[in-house]
Amino acid sequence: MSILLLGGSPAAVSSTGRLLDHVAEKLAERLGDIRPGHRYTKVQVRELPAHALLQAETSDLAIKRAIAAVADADAVIIATPVYKASYTGLLKAFLDLLPQDGLAGKLVLPLATGGSQSHMLALDYALRPVLHALDARHVLAGIYATSSQLVWNEGSGLAVDQAIAWRVQAGVEGLAAALHGHKSWLEQLAQASFVAPVAPIRLAR
Repeated sequence: MSILLLGGSPAAVSSTGRLLDHVAEKLAERLGDIRPGHRYTKVQVRELPAHALLQAETSDLAIKRAIAAVADADAVIIATPVYKASYTGLLKAFLDLLPQDGLAGKLVLPLATGGSQSHMLALDYALRPVLHALDARHVLAGIYATSSQLVWNEGSGLAVDQAIAWRVQAGVEGLAAALHGHKSWLEQLAQASFVAPVAPIRLAR
């Protein structure tokens, strides 16, 4: 199985990039428990030649390799910061280079970061329709985090807010389940949970 990490942030160091790496790390741990030997590839759109990207020069070698990485992937984890209630123009420039069915047969897990919760719906209203238009097999529920929920420390690394950690776990389990047909942790939890029936209460007359 091949998993592509697609970064759409224009910044070399960003919350978006850290979230992408964090999710990839958790997925590698989970898939390693199921079946080892998965291949990971990362494409940072900002590292592609700017002129070739903006001029849609698909003959450029770096652009060719990036498009081929998408074509070869079984699953794509795509990450973007939210600017003006949408994903980045940088990411759009790359997605525009893909064929109309560029995500056909692929699983997609979208990630986004923003300054506040007010941009959370950008995943569903801006990015998700594009992923479906590219014929993705299945777009999982996206993960959105604010910068305050992703705190970086040079000594200890990334500290993830508990709410985001749960969403990451759910996203990773969902992607792993879709890749290998295993039940998600939510389904396992539902099966394991047992609620005793409530005995009827008799009211005195």
